[in-house]
Amino acid sequence: MLACCFGSVTTKWLHKPMSEPITILIADDHTMFRQGLREILERKGGFSVVAEVSDGVAAVEAAQRFTPAIALLDISMPELTGIEAARQIVQASPTTRTVILTMHRDERTVLEALRAGANAYLLKDADSTELIEAVRAVHRGEAALAGSAAARVLDMLRRGDSVTAPADLLTARERDILALVAQGDDNRAIALKLSLSEKTVGNRLSEIFQKLGVTNRTQAAIVAVQRGLVPPPSAL
Repeated sequence: MLACCFGSVTTKWLHKPMSEPITILIADDHTMFRQGLREILERKGGFSVVAEVSDGVAAVEAAQRFTPAIALLDISMPELTGIEAARQIVQASPTTRTVILTMHRDERTVLEALRAGANAYLLKDADSTELIEAVRAVHRGEAALAGSAAARVLDMLRRGDSVTAPADLLTARERDILALVAQGDDNRAIALKLSLSEKTVGNRLSEIFQKLGVTNRTQAAIVAVQRGLVPPPSAL
């Protein structure tokens, strides 16, 4: 293994196995926390950490340079917050999915992160199994929210002011798909429940994203609930 450091970014190169591991960028201004995450992800999860950074600006630069599959972003970092970094990474590296790691538990922070384009929101006190499962879920294209955070977001959506969307914005089938997305179902589960092919579900979701002006399924679920297009799920 050859490690190389430059600026605030640490990268490594590995011989590529037959099946390449999921590549990870870690952004956190606490060195010990980054090291702990790396240990968990590489030894327990089989992931490959391709870059570590200590601030939000470096996170965006590393995402653009290395195009990792997943970026784990601390919410409170120098230069740029994790939320702003997520927003910029969506533009700088569109294939990179972002996971916000934080101790903040308030629902407004969760919503702000998801609206910025984050694909998942995980509390830092999550155990290693929850972390690994969340990263794998996000890599599969699913959304992942810590249970308590998800509950608060849903409660806020129920209580918050909503803007009613035109009744004909989405077709009945698109509403069915979106309702299952809001429940956390992946494309395969949606296809099975609605007797559709996974390809059809994917195509419909692309059309839904365009109609709602969003870029991922998490944002789509939030917007759909807020606009009254689908009811909020009763539980996650």
